[in-house]
Amino acid sequence: MTEMAGQVLADIRTGKNNRHTLTAQFRQSVFGRLAGYEDVNDADRLGHDPAMRWIVGGRAVTKEAASTSQMGRFETEELTSKANLTALADLSEQWIDAFHARRPTNVVVLDMDSSVSPTHGEQEGTAYNGHFGCTCYHPLFVFNQFGDLERTSLRSGNVHSADDWRSCWNRW
Repeated sequence: MTEMAGQVLADIRTGKNNRHTLTAQFRQSVFGRLAGYEDVNDADRLGHDPAMRWIVGGRAVTKEAASTSQMGRFETEELTSKANLTALADLSEQWIDAFHARRPTNVVVLDMDSSVSPTHGEQEGTAYNGHFGCTCYHPLFVFNQFGDLERTSLRSGNVHSADDWRSCWNRW
Protein backbone atom coordinates (compact mmCIF):
# COMPACT_ATOMS: atom_id res chain seq x y z
CA MET A 1 0.00 0.00 0.00
CA THR A 2 2.87 2.38 0.68
CA GLU A 3 4.09 1.82 -2.89
CA MET A 4 0.64 2.76 -4.18
CA ALA A 5 0.73 5.91 -2.04
CA GLY A 6 4.09 6.84 -3.53
CA GLN A 7 2.62 6.55 -7.01
CA VAL A 8 -0.36 8.83 -6.34
CA LEU A 9 1.02 11.47 -3.95
CA ALA A 10 1.96 14.75 -5.62
CA ASP A 11 5.38 16.08 -4.62
CA ILE A 12 4.91 19.81 -3.98
CA ARG A 13 8.41 20.35 -2.61
CA THR A 14 10.66 22.83 -4.35
CA GLY A 15 14.40 23.22 -4.27
CA LYS A 16 16.89 20.61 -3.22
CA ASN A 17 15.51 19.89 0.25
CA ASN A 18 14.04 16.52 -0.67
CA ARG A 19 16.44 13.86 0.55
CA HIS A 20 13.65 11.38 1.23
CA THR A 21 11.01 10.32 -1.28
CA LEU A 22 7.34 10.76 -0.48
CA THR A 23 7.04 6.98 -0.33
CA ALA A 24 9.81 6.84 2.29
CA GLN A 25 8.22 9.58 4.39
CA PHE A 26 4.79 7.97 4.06
CA ARG A 27 6.26 4.67 5.28
CA GLN A 28 7.97 6.39 8.20
CA SER A 29 4.70 8.11 9.15
CA VAL A 30 2.56 4.96 8.91
CA PHE A 31 4.98 2.54 10.55
CA GLY A 32 5.83 5.05 13.28
CA ARG A 33 2.13 5.09 14.20
CA LEU A 34 1.98 1.29 14.04
CA ALA A 35 4.96 1.19 16.41
CA GLY A 36 2.92 3.19 18.93
CA TYR A 37 4.16 6.74 18.31
CA GLU A 38 1.19 9.09 18.04
CA ASP A 39 3.03 11.91 16.25
CA VAL A 40 6.35 12.74 14.61
CA ASN A 41 8.02 14.21 17.71
CA ASP A 42 10.21 11.10 17.99
CA ALA A 43 11.24 11.01 14.33
CA ASP A 44 14.83 12.03 15.14
CA ARG A 45 15.22 9.06 17.48
CA LEU A 46 13.31 6.67 15.21
CA GLY A 47 15.37 7.83 12.24
CA HIS A 48 18.41 6.08 13.73
CA ASP A 49 16.58 2.82 14.50
CA PRO A 50 17.86 0.08 12.13
CA ALA A 51 14.41 -1.52 11.73
CA MET A 52 12.77 1.82 10.87
CA ARG A 53 15.59 2.69 8.46
CA TRP A 54 15.09 -0.65 6.68
CA ILE A 55 11.30 -0.13 6.49
CA VAL A 56 11.70 3.41 5.14
CA GLY A 57 14.22 2.23 2.54
CA GLY A 58 16.16 4.36 0.09
CA ARG A 59 18.97 6.44 1.54
CA ALA A 60 17.67 5.79 5.07
CA VAL A 61 19.05 2.23 4.95
CA THR A 62 22.64 3.46 5.05
CA LYS A 63 22.17 6.90 6.65
CA GLU A 64 19.06 7.86 8.63
CA ALA A 65 15.34 8.32 8.10
CA ALA A 66 13.66 11.73 7.96
CA SER A 67 14.06 14.11 10.90
CA THR A 68 11.30 15.49 13.10
CA SER A 69 11.20 18.75 11.13
CA GLN A 70 11.13 16.93 7.77
CA MET A 71 8.31 14.67 8.94
CA GLY A 72 6.44 17.66 10.38
CA ARG A 73 6.57 19.43 7.01
CA PHE A 74 5.57 16.23 5.23
CA GLU A 75 2.47 15.71 7.39
CA THR A 76 1.35 19.35 7.66
CA GLU A 77 2.24 20.70 4.21
CA GLU A 78 2.69 17.94 1.67
CA LEU A 79 0.07 15.42 2.78
CA THR A 80 -2.53 18.14 3.38
CA SER A 81 -2.49 19.57 -0.14
CA LYS A 82 -5.88 19.18 -1.84
CA ALA A 83 -4.47 16.79 -4.46
CA ASN A 84 -2.85 14.58 -1.83
CA LEU A 85 -5.91 14.51 0.43
CA THR A 86 -7.96 13.34 -2.57
CA ALA A 87 -5.32 10.76 -3.50
CA LEU A 88 -5.23 9.42 0.07
CA ALA A 89 -9.03 9.21 0.19
CA ASP A 90 -8.96 7.09 -2.98
CA LEU A 91 -6.02 4.93 -1.86
CA SER A 92 -8.01 2.47 0.23
CA GLU A 93 -10.42 1.81 -2.63
CA GLN A 94 -7.57 1.29 -5.11
CA TRP A 95 -5.83 -1.17 -2.81
CA ILE A 96 -9.04 -3.11 -2.23
CA ASP A 97 -9.81 -3.16 -5.97
CA ALA A 98 -6.34 -4.57 -6.70
CA PHE A 99 -6.85 -7.22 -4.04
CA HIS A 100 -10.33 -8.22 -5.24
CA ALA A 101 -9.23 -8.29 -8.88
CA ARG A 102 -7.47 -11.52 -7.90
CA ARG A 103 -10.76 -13.06 -6.75
CA PRO A 104 -13.62 -11.44 -8.68
CA THR A 105 -17.12 -11.31 -7.25
CA ASN A 106 -20.48 -10.75 -8.92
CA VAL A 107 -22.11 -8.96 -6.01
CA VAL A 108 -20.97 -5.98 -3.99
CA VAL A 109 -22.67 -5.18 -0.70
CA LEU A 110 -21.86 -1.83 0.87
CA ASP A 111 -22.49 -0.77 4.46
CA MET A 112 -22.34 2.92 5.36
CA ASP A 113 -21.86 3.85 9.02
CA SER A 114 -20.88 6.91 10.99
CA SER A 115 -18.73 6.85 14.08
CA VAL A 116 -17.41 9.16 16.78
CA SER A 117 -13.78 10.22 17.06
CA PRO A 118 -13.39 12.25 20.27
CA THR A 119 -10.88 15.08 20.19
CA HIS A 120 -9.07 17.10 22.82
CA GLY A 121 -7.81 20.67 22.62
CA GLU A 122 -8.52 22.96 19.70
CA GLN A 123 -8.68 20.55 16.76
CA GLU A 124 -9.70 22.18 13.48
CA GLY A 125 -13.10 21.03 12.24
CA THR A 126 -14.32 19.49 15.49
CA ALA A 127 -17.54 20.42 17.25
CA TYR A 128 -19.60 19.34 20.22
CA ASN A 129 -22.02 16.48 19.53
CA GLY A 130 -24.90 16.22 21.99
CA HIS A 131 -25.66 12.61 21.10
CA PHE A 132 -22.14 11.44 21.89
CA GLY A 133 -21.63 14.04 24.64
CA CYS A 134 -18.18 15.13 23.52
CA THR A 135 -16.24 17.34 21.15
CA CYS A 136 -15.40 15.14 18.20
CA TYR A 137 -15.21 14.41 14.52
CA HIS A 138 -18.15 12.42 13.16
CA PRO A 139 -16.60 10.45 10.26
CA LEU A 140 -18.55 8.42 7.74
CA PHE A 141 -17.28 4.99 6.66
CA VAL A 142 -18.25 2.72 3.76
CA PHE A 143 -17.35 -0.98 4.07
CA ASN A 144 -17.83 -3.81 1.57
CA GLN A 145 -19.18 -7.27 2.36
CA PHE A 146 -15.69 -8.47 3.28
CA GLY A 147 -15.30 -5.76 5.93
CA ASP A 148 -12.84 -3.77 3.82
CA LEU A 149 -12.96 0.00 4.14
CA GLU A 150 -13.95 1.31 0.70
CA ARG A 151 -14.31 5.02 1.46
CA THR A 152 -14.20 7.42 4.40
CA SER A 153 -15.18 11.03 4.89
CA LEU A 154 -14.02 13.16 7.82
CA ARG A 155 -16.88 15.35 9.03
CA SER A 156 -17.37 17.91 11.76
CA GLY A 157 -18.67 16.59 15.07
CA ASN A 158 -21.98 18.45 14.95
CA VAL A 159 -23.43 16.81 11.83
CA HIS A 160 -26.21 14.24 11.77
CA SER A 161 -25.22 10.63 11.09
CA ALA A 162 -26.73 10.75 7.59
CA ASP A 163 -25.43 14.21 6.59
CA ASP A 164 -23.39 14.33 3.39
CA TRP A 165 -23.79 10.60 2.70
CA ARG A 166 -24.60 11.26 -0.94
CA SER A 167 -21.30 13.03 -1.70
CA CYS A 168 -19.39 10.16 -0.08
CA TRP A 169 -21.42 7.70 -2.16
CA ASN A 170 -21.10 9.68 -5.41
CA ARG A 171 -17.31 9.52 -5.36
CA TRP A 172 -17.58 6.05 -6.87
